[in-house]
Amino acid sequence: MVQQDTLDRVFACLADPVRRGVLIRLGDGPASVGELTEPTGMTLTGMTKHLRVLEEAGLIVTEKVGRARLCRLAPAPLDEAMAWIAFYQRLWARRLDGLDVFLTLRGGARQQEAPPGSTPPQEPRQRATNPSDDGKGPGE
Repeated sequence: MVQQDTLDRVFACLADPVRRGVLIRLGDGPASVGELTEPTGMTLTGMTKHLRVLEEAGLIVTEKVGRARLCRLAPAPLDEAMAWIAFYQRLWARRLDGLDVFLTLRGGARQQEAPPGSTPPQEPRQRATNPSDDGKGPGE
């Protein structure tokens, strides 16, 4: 199973719109810090802080190429998060399928209990909450 600390960091990164935007952009290929900063309108220092958090979470890898710092996506932590999500998706799908079977069987048993040609029981009428409201329409 996935380590909890990794999941916490991945989901914390995904919760931030700037960091999600960086990951989406890096999905198209490597980019420099300047290229990542340009569409956001933030300072290089501000973007560098976001990139540091992404790098600490293992979501990106940065390397110095000449005078520029190049960033690229590291998909392993996202794959781990997807495996965690898939596990719980399968778990809940099985549970909901079981509930569906139970309700179907229970509904079939109720239909068998009712005598042929009988009408299903109706829900009781709501009682009036206002003493002047007797449940009848206007002028009745």
